[in-house]
Amino acid sequence: MRKGQWTEVSIILPVLLLFGIGLLSIYSATHTAALQVYFVKQLSFGAVGIVVALVLWLLPIQMLRHWALGAYGISILLLLAVLVVGKVVYGARSWLVIGGLSLQPAEFAKLGTILFLAAYVHRPEVSLQTVRDALVVAGITALPVLLILLQPDFGSASVFFAIATGMSLWGGMDLLLLFLLVSLPFAMLLSLLGDVALIVGAIILGGVLLLFWIFERRSVIALLMVLLLNIAAASSVRWVYQHVLKPHQKQRIDAFLDPYVDPYGSGYHVIQSMIAVGSGGLLGKGFLEGTQTQLRYIPKQWTDFIFCVPAEEFGFAGGVTLLGIYGFLFWRLLRLIRKTRSVFESMLVIGILSLWFYHVVVNIGMALGWVPVVGIPLPFLSAGGSALIVNFAAVGLVLNVARQQRKVV
Repeated sequence: MRKGQWTEVSIILPVLLLFGIGLLSIYSATHTAALQVYFVKQLSFGAVGIVVALVLWLLPIQMLRHWALGAYGISILLLLAVLVVGKVVYGARSWLVIGGLSLQPAEFAKLGTILFLAAYVHRPEVSLQTVRDALVVAGITALPVLLILLQPDFGSASVFFAIATGMSLWGGMDLLLLFLLVSLPFAMLLSLLGDVALIVGAIILGGVLLLFWIFERRSVIALLMVLLLNIAAASSVRWVYQHVLKPHQKQRIDAFLDPYVDPYGSGYHVIQSMIAVGSGGLLGKGFLEGTQTQLRYIPKQWTDFIFCVPAEEFGFAGGVTLLGIYGFLFWRLLRLIRKTRSVFESMLVIGILSLWFYHVVVNIGMALGWVPVVGIPLPFLSAGGSALIVNFAAVGLVLNVARQQRKVV
């Protein structure tokens, strides 16, 4: 191995290991039900994704920066197209069928948004300390979010907030403005969780604003604006819930927030998932021996609830090992970000890191019953062609940045 290549190798190895674990998990979840087609598809999409990663790895980084606006624009057009001619799956119009193949534009929009945000912040005249540029970043993020919410797909839409937050924080956005952008969706969520959650959230909000006043010397007017905007966001969501939504729509939201409200319906997945994870014990039941998996108590386990398979069959040790692989990958990305001198390259990697980190936390949180079920796949493990190809494309971009860093060294 030549000097400087360890960074690339240390990214490739955990990614391939995660992909391999995903293939084994998908095989285990499908082989007893004559659904091996999902395993074959995942293997095929993985091969396509690796080719895409190789191409993006070797392209000139300047070309990627120049293509950023085009990639973002194409992803927006795809999101518009899916609203008109998209296929409805589980109540959401999220899929485009082209030549017999289905693709999910929201997945491609994540990478397109990361590229465009990185290219925009890279411009020398841009400073996220200014309100103007911060609003531009918010607008770039808000456009795909609004289009995805129209499908509707709350889970995919929420990912963009994580991407924008990570990139804005690393890009030096004003902390109070960043806090406002982060606090608004939390205020809306807390308003649906009930009065107690809303009161706790209000106390936390007041405490944070007090810290801004004491340590940052922020003006009272600016702090009051943040407070009023949060109150307005929470109140509007509560009003829509109480006076606009129909009973069956409220029931869906209630089950989204608490699966035990509908244990045999929308809450069934997460309840069975918790049983599977808990039954794995310390070392698990063995490969192909998980009862929850093999008896298919968890419908479509090979997608959003894929974490249950290694957790049940390899137990706590398997789950911790999987988290360790993700942790090692994230640590290597952080090391790369700190060494990268280019604003575009560092913003690109921090956006991809934010994307993967959010997916891992929310997906595993869903499987453990810690967060509401929002349909977010586990990177490189969950079955799904669009997500897998996009994740491998992200790997190619990260490796490209590592290659540039090796040239500098």
